[in-house]
Amino acid sequence: MGRSVILGGARTPFGRLGGALSGMTAVELGALAGSAAIERAGVTGADIEHIIMGEVLQAGVGMNPARQVGFKIGLDRQVTADTINKVCGSGMRAVALADLLIRAGENKIVLAGGMESMSNAPYLLPNCLLYTS
Repeated sequence: MGRSVILGGARTPFGRLGGALSGMTAVELGALAGSAAIERAGVTGADIEHIIMGEVLQAGVGMNPARQVGFKIGLDRQVTADTINKVCGSGMRAVALADLLIRAGENKIVLAGGMESMSNAPYLLPNCLLYTS
């Protein structure tokens, strides 16, 4: 197996529920951090071969949020993507899987990380009944 290195990283500021970042979806936040990480790494979007992003609260977000991140930052539609849901460890698992893909020789450059927007996640009310008169 080969060797992998982390070329760059970025994150959004810590936010709070309903706070300053509440107007941005998880995909928008992931794209913001992903774009910055690509720039800091000194590579271009054309160098990215695969995207792995962790996101726990995916309800209502749409299919494969990691792929949506790629579209939002302008990556080629040929770039493949996986979204990981491993609860709190999703972003870390995404980075670990990127390491495996690189060391196995499947990919050379992978965008990996995590994204979440608690403010935009749907909240369910179990056992809540709506009574009408």
